[in-house]
Amino acid sequence: MSGAGAPNAEERIDGSGLNVVIVAGTWHETISDGLIAGAKRTLDAAGATHTLVRVPGSFELPVVSKAALDAGADAVVALGVIIRGGTPHFEYVSAAATDGLTRVAIDTGKPVGFGVLTLDDEAQGLARAGFADSQEDKGAEAAHAALATALTLRSLRG
Repeated sequence: MSGAGAPNAEERIDGSGLNVVIVAGTWHETISDGLIAGAKRTLDAAGATHTLVRVPGSFELPVVSKAALDAGADAVVALGVIIRGGTPHFEYVSAAATDGLTRVAIDTGKPVGFGVLTLDDEAQGLARAGFADSQEDKGAEAAHAALATALTLRSLRG
């Protein structure tokens, strides 16, 4: 796992006044709950208002993320877990979630923190879910990216 060049998700960011929606899939509950906890910790530390919306899986992340942004959210943190199986399903769902979330960000002009894990096995997810023994906290990183991007866009728009 390469963390080289990753932004510092521990960096203090002032998200007060921002309304963020965490949209999270329900597949692989232990890992997704870890991602959610990391995102919430980051948003709380930044002083951002946030709500959690659960969706069945990663395929549903784009449509619900767009609805949240259209309803007035300043940013979305999209969290999902996709583990490779023995069929092409992994590639289809991974591509649909990634392409869909990219389109949502571009179409709305608002940030989508990308926290969709595409994994070969459960162990990789546990290593990235922000637990005490995890090497990474991808939920926190996605929330930090959403906040930082929302603030950048705010400054550009004046």
